[in-house]
Amino acid sequence: MNEVAKHYDNLIDEGQDPVHDPKPLKEYMNKWDGQLFIDKIQPDKTKSVLEIGVGTGRIAVSVAPECKDFTGIDISEKTIAKARKNIKSGLFKKPVLICADFLEYKFKKTFDVVYSSLTFMHIQEKQRAFDTVFDILKPDGRFVLSIDKNQDGYIDMGAYKVKVYPDNAEDIKKYAKNAGLKLFEEFETEFAFIFVLSK
Repeated sequence: MNEVAKHYDNLIDEGQDPVHDPKPLKEYMNKWDGQLFIDKIQPDKTKSVLEIGVGTGRIAVSVAPECKDFTGIDISEKTIAKARKNIKSGLFKKPVLICADFLEYKFKKTFDVVYSSLTFMHIQEKQRAFDTVFDILKPDGRFVLSIDKNQDGYIDMGAYKVKVYPDNAEDIKKYAKNAGLKLFEEFETEFAFIFVLSK
C-alpha cells in the first residue's frame, strides 16, 4: 500500500485537489459516481457515515454536512491533510479523518452507512474488505460502492505506474454474498458499476 500512498501524495504535491477542480473536470469525475451515487447513500442527520478512500473530500464535502457524524479513512497523509481543510463548513459535528489502511485499522464504532468510490481497485484482498464492511455496519446498515469498469492492471502516470486490482461486477456480487451483504440495487454509469448493499 506504500506505493498507493506515495501516488496520492504525489498528486497533492503536483497541486491536484478534486474538491477544487474546474466544472468540466468535476463533471468528468461524476461519470464514476456523482449525484446519483450520493442519493443512494441517503445521508441524513440521523446517520453515522464512513467513506473508505475519502481522498481530499471530493464526495465528502456533499455528504458530511448531511450526516449526524462523518468519518473518512485514507492511506495518504497528504490527502487527509487536504480533506481536513475541505470538509468543514456546515457540519453538525467535526469529521473524524483517519490516515490508515482500511483493512488494518481497528474501528471502535459501527456505521449506518459505509460508502466507497474508486478505492476498491487498490485493495487486493477483496473478500476481506467486504467482510470488514459487514463487521462495521450496523444492523440494516447500507453499503454503497462504485467500481471502475476499466480492467487495466495499472494506472499509468507516464513517469511511473501504480499497480491496481481491477474489480468486476460478478465478483463484487460474490464477495458481498459471502460476507452476508444483500444486494439491494445495481446500476451503471458511463465509467462505473454501482452497488447498493445492506446488512
